[in-house]
Amino acid sequence: MKKQWNIQKTIALWAVVSMMASTAAGCSGGEPKAADPAKGESKEPISIKMLAPLYEEVPDMKNQYWTELQKMTHSKLDIQWAPSGDYDTKFDLVLASGDIPEVIVGNNISRPTLATAIKQGAFWDLTPLLGDFKDYPNLKKNADLGVFKLARIDGKIWGIPRMRSEIDLSLKFRKDWSDKLGLPLPKTLDEYATVMKKIIESDPDGNGKKDTLGLIGHGGIVDDATGPFEAAFGGFTPTYDEEKGLIYHTLTPQYVDMIEWFSKLYKDGVLAQEFSVMKKTQAEELYNTGRAVSYGRNTWRDWSMEQEIKKVQKGAEVVSLQLQGPKGPNILLGVPINAAFYISKKVPEEKVKQLLKYFETTASPEVMAFAYQGILDVHYKMVDGQPMLTEQGTKEVNVTSLQPLALSFDKWVKVNNPSAPKAYNDAKKKEVEVYEKIGAKNPFSWLTSATWTSVWPKYDSEFKTMQTKAIVGQISVDEFKTYVEKLRKTPELKKAFQEFAEAEKEFNK
Repeated sequence: MKKQWNIQKTIALWAVVSMMASTAAGCSGGEPKAADPAKGESKEPISIKMLAPLYEEVPDMKNQYWTELQKMTHSKLDIQWAPSGDYDTKFDLVLASGDIPEVIVGNNISRPTLATAIKQGAFWDLTPLLGDFKDYPNLKKNADLGVFKLARIDGKIWGIPRMRSEIDLSLKFRKDWSDKLGLPLPKTLDEYATVMKKIIESDPDGNGKKDTLGLIGHGGIVDDATGPFEAAFGGFTPTYDEEKGLIYHTLTPQYVDMIEWFSKLYKDGVLAQEFSVMKKTQAEELYNTGRAVSYGRNTWRDWSMEQEIKKVQKGAEVVSLQLQGPKGPNILLGVPINAAFYISKKVPEEKVKQLLKYFETTASPEVMAFAYQGILDVHYKMVDGQPMLTEQGTKEVNVTSLQPLALSFDKWVKVNNPSAPKAYNDAKKKEVEVYEKIGAKNPFSWLTSATWTSVWPKYDSEFKTMQTKAIVGQISVDEFKTYVEKLRKTPELKKAFQEFAEAEKEFNK
């Protein structure tokens, strides 16, 4: 792939802009200023009905955080929350019903059901309304980072991207347990498997039982760690068939190699036996209560998880592991877009313009700073020059509170933990800063194929079943390999590979 997206030259600039916004919010001594209605616009707050994912408990929309946020954005939010673990199912059901709220958050911009809904005219084409972004300077800054290009379908803008940093996921590991056995931190996948086996067989929590789990996840093998492990096997290196079609990453020989490695982990008891049915909430509880050695999630969670584990195991130390695989490190960079906001075609054009103004406001540095910090002396205090959340802040400022906002770009927003000391955050940034240089990117996060969208759903369930069977030994890895090879030769999938190749060429122009 000749290029991916051109954001590197501007990352440093916007990181500085975000830091300036954070500093300004911290030094202002008061609450951020609310947005003023533009001339000719209604002075009444815009009411917005939205479907969004829920990552914590349902928030009290009348608390200080949400009250101030709506004041800042001149909005009245009516949000239908759906648990993050079930969000894709809820999203699909809402699209199928046709009863789509004014705004819906699409967590996966390449999700087949989303592409189908767009094709059927369910959402507004925002391309002509946004134009050259001259009326939307904050969104233009995001556009300059290439995110609107990533979110386009058939060359058109259907959604407002929500920004995120590229450095995000990492593989958590209980360093205190390897230290207890005098074992160095693993540096390769093979060392990781060996060390993990020794730890789980050593009764690391000292409860007299062999009940410590190794690698845990939450469905889809070990999401969110599947992508990083796939990167270590070269799964995101563009791979082509005999007709030069771009093969979808889960159907490559590299992906089969990863499944074979997981099957060995399972056989050795390193991969949790319940991996295929475990829910995200279950996995989090297991890790936070000191029941497992390793788990893949956002880097910023390292501190939070370590603090939770210390409640039951005082010496806990959680680190992010960088492991070398057969074809690269286990580092997967995210695209600088975390979902997008889609506006129902049932919304009148005049209100669509108001909604675009709302998203423009939520992409400002001021709202970005507020989103992660809240109100000074209420949700956070300045400690050693860094905002640190108060007890109230930890309850009201969280992942869920970011969901209705477009946000601006901040390089470290998925690394810094607002509850952690500055020294810890600085050390964590140093620990993972190399990710930006060595990490892989999944091109299928932005490349689309109409044929894949319409055809793959009929294979998806069987494919997941087959990979699980291969991992647990119900079928051999060779049988799984033969199954994947057969899929690759299916005419309709070969057609999809051709479309992916064309999309790649178009994107690289």
